[in-house]
Amino acid sequence: MKTLFPKKEAHIPKWFVIDATNKTLGRLSTEASKLLRGKETSFFTPGVDQGNYVIILNAEKIEVTGKKESQKLYYRNSQRPGNLKIETFTQLKNRIPSRIVEQAIWGMLPKGVLGRQYFKRLYVYSSGTVVYKKNNKNDEIISQENWIKVDL
Repeated sequence: MKTLFPKKEAHIPKWFVIDATNKTLGRLSTEASKLLRGKETSFFTPGVDQGNYVIILNAEKIEVTGKKESQKLYYRNSQRPGNLKIETFTQLKNRIPSRIVEQAIWGMLPKGVLGRQYFKRLYVYSSGTVVYKKNNKNDEIISQENWIKVDL
């Protein structure tokens, strides 16, 4: 008997909505990365894009445990000499709270072409409202009636 591999064309991605209010950063990120990759399906194959869309709301209300609020550091660099910028968790949370969640999830996705495709399906919002453009071709897929709310 031949082994059947799922085709990308046969997969219809789902939309998952996660509320990040009072959630731990690492636990939320692992669940979101699993949903992005499509690991919850029974026919998961690592080399085939079977991922879903994930919307994370209220990123500004994310929490971390221990002393990470003051000790966890985020680095960014424009590749110019002397331009390394270092921020703590609280500084970045005040400036761009959605970047904290994005960087945590990016670290859990595979690096390469497939990982970048998964990351394009992630939408992180600091507030509880979703802002998106209507797409005439996929209105029935993007409409909020088809969203699956995830409780962690």
